[in-house]
Amino acid sequence: MAGRINRAIELLAQGQAVYYAGHHTGHLLTAAQGRADGGTWADYINIGMEHGAFDLAGLAEYMRGLVDAGPTRSGHRTPAVIVEAPVNGTDEATVRHNAWQFRQILGRGVHGVLLCQAESADAVRAFVEACRYPHQRLGVDPALPSPLARMRGTPAPRPAPGQLGVGTRGRGSEATAAPVWGLSEEAYMRRCDPWPLNPEGELLLGVKIESPEGVARCEQILAVPGLGFAELGPGDLGLALLGLLDVPRQPYPPEMQQARARVFAACRANGLAFLEACTPETIVARLDEGGRVIAGGSEETARIGRAHQRRAMPA
Repeated sequence: MAGRINRAIELLAQGQAVYYAGHHTGHLLTAAQGRADGGTWADYINIGMEHGAFDLAGLAEYMRGLVDAGPTRSGHRTPAVIVEAPVNGTDEATVRHNAWQFRQILGRGVHGVLLCQAESADAVRAFVEACRYPHQRLGVDPALPSPLARMRGTPAPRPAPGQLGVGTRGRGSEATAAPVWGLSEEAYMRRCDPWPLNPEGELLLGVKIESPEGVARCEQILAVPGLGFAELGPGDLGLALLGLLDVPRQPYPPEMQQARARVFAACRANGLAFLEACTPETIVARLDEGGRVIAGGSEETARIGRAHQRRAMPA
């Protein structure tokens, strides 16, 4: 059996690229579809709820179907599942007011969350905090007052740059999430924490930089502790930046190529995996460049990429 819950994290920790299936909308969230997807060729399954239906009951059924179909060929209980949340990361207040979405999504037993349209470091910090239990202290600003001090009325200041505040995820959903992971509730609460901030964590958090404002602040955004991957969203960025109605493909227009280079460099500087769509024709060059989360939904792309990296079987 596998040593980790999250297959995507296991592979990224080995320096391997991960390949995902699933789109921004239209995923059928039923137990039957979960059973069918349990044998996927992909390393993780993307569930688009930013544009797709925010169907939490369906998500719970889908996760149950994945469990019923398991274990996977790699010995994991289920494929990893990452959900694109509906809320956009435009500002801190918006993220905090919609933090209930992360609690609901995580409570169904998924393995990661993607925050779309990230535009400020404060918004992303609020996202990471909302996905963490308050007993987890890695990355939390040590200068913040203790829980006892806060209980006695000491106000908590804003964390220092590059530090987090206390996690805001409440207990209660571990009763539904832990069985999906095959853990006790206590073990789930220890291990459902962002990797690589927590080396033992099994939660993969990512952000999508897809607006001019996000690109302008990407260095600060991607320095927030708790993130595992990031991407440049060419569709929305092309629409907002250049008015492009078609999703641009590489080679990008010069303005978008500059944006890609900047986001990629910020990922490298902060040890984050860079997500990008690839084809069978481009995968080797993208891997050699350093791309590590591969979109495109192509099993053939994954076959070529895995062979190029000499990934050990099973896929």
